[in-house]
Parts: sequence; C-alpha cells; structure tokens
Amino acid sequence: MQFLKILFWALIAFAAALFTFGNWKWVPISLFGNLVAEVNLPVLLLVTFLAGFLPTFLYQRAIRWRLRQRLAAAERTVADLRALELPPVQPASSPAQAAPPLQPVSASPEVA
Repeated sequence: MQFLKILFWALIAFAAALFTFGNWKWVPISLFGNLVAEVNLPVLLLVTFLAGFLPTFLYQRAIRWRLRQRLAAAERTVADLRALELPPVQPASSPAQAAPPLQPVSASPEVA
C-alpha cells in the first residue's frame, strides 16, 4: 500500500512539473486602484489552491482532534466504571428459589 501512495504522489508531482514547464507565463492581476501585479501562472494557481485547501484542512484537523479528545474521555470513564468492584448479581435459576411474593400491607393495624 505504501508503494501505491508513493507512486500516486510521484505522478502528481510529475504532472505538476509538466504543467509548470508548459505554462510559465506572466499573468497580470488587477488589484485595487490602478495597481497591476504580474505573477507566474503556476504560482498563482498554487496560491489559490492553498487559499481554498488550508482552511478546510485546518477545520478537519480541529474536528478530528476534538473527537479524539471526546473518545479518550469516554474510554477513561468506561475504564473507571469497570474498575469499580460491584458484587456479582446471582440470577435465580428456578422459580422455586425466587423470593416469595410480597403480601399486601393493610391500611389499619391488626389488633391482637
């Protein structure tokens, strides 16, 4: 699997190098007022890609970090609850061993 990752990134780098070599042209960008900036096309595309990619990437990393923190807290809670020594519950194996039914309590005391 690691070989496929390396191959994929090598192909992406090769395609980017071909694109850069074939499109090394100056592109005028009109800024505010009468300012005009001339930027190489590959540099302009790289900057616009990073402007869209980085905020999304940072947001996704923050979400993953927060979820990992919540998962770790939940796992600690489960471990703490399992560590408590509770007496084992013995289920009744037959109806004869079950507790006798409760008798209704009368409202008035009996006189003897």
